[in-house]
Amino acid sequence: MEKIKELYNKYKEIINYLIFGVLTTLVSLIVYYASVFTFLDPKNAVQLQIANILKHIAGITFAYFTNRKYVFESTEKNKIKEAIDFAIARIATIIIDMFIMWLGVTILHFNDKIIVLIAQVIVIVSNYIFSKIFVFKKKK
Repeated sequence: MEKIKELYNKYKEIINYLIFGVLTTLVSLIVYYASVFTFLDPKNAVQLQIANILKHIAGITFAYFTNRKYVFESTEKNKIKEAIDFAIARIATIIIDMFIMWLGVTILHFNDKIIVLIAQVIVIVSNYIFSKIFVFKKKK
């Protein structure tokens, strides 16, 4: 048990990021799937992107609060600037995600339910890198 605690403490940030990344992904996918199964048609390129944007709004909101508190344990006093930086970093990955969805679904005609999962993996890795380097950077 002591070894597990030691490993957790050593890799706490990455472990917590993965845990909350999975939860963020679940929140995002629930919003996406609820949208395309109820009121948006993923075969329509515009509606596909609307579902994707709704997915990201839900994910970004959830991710900011969990990343700030549990992953990077931010002590930044200027929460508005931090939240804006976080949103800007996430907008960059939204653009990456939208490109993947457009290419995979609209151009290549692959199944949107599969492409959205592939895009999520790429987005999760990119979000960690952007958060670590640009948003929650530790002060010296």
